[in-house]
Amino acid sequence: MGIMHIVWSIIVGFVVGLVARALVPGADAMGFIATSAVGIVGSLIGGVIGNMVSKPPEGAKFHAAGFIMSIVGAIVLLVIWRYVR
Repeated sequence: MGIMHIVWSIIVGFVVGLVARALVPGADAMGFIATSAVGIVGSLIGGVIGNMVSKPPEGAKFHAAGFIMSIVGAIVLLVIWRYVR
């Protein structure tokens, strides 16, 4: 795993975290790191579920089911985060 893969994972995780925070009503006192962490962990959870539902085509760089499930996973994680706090 190269440095660009790690940077790309952080960027995508941050975007997924922002989308999840925008879709879940209520205010969150989260900064960049917490938003990125929710997005990255949600992406891991959702990506695994998305791959179980629909395998990406061979050599594909983007998997729509994985991306959508990443957002769903981040939303679930954000809701759990709120109840734990």
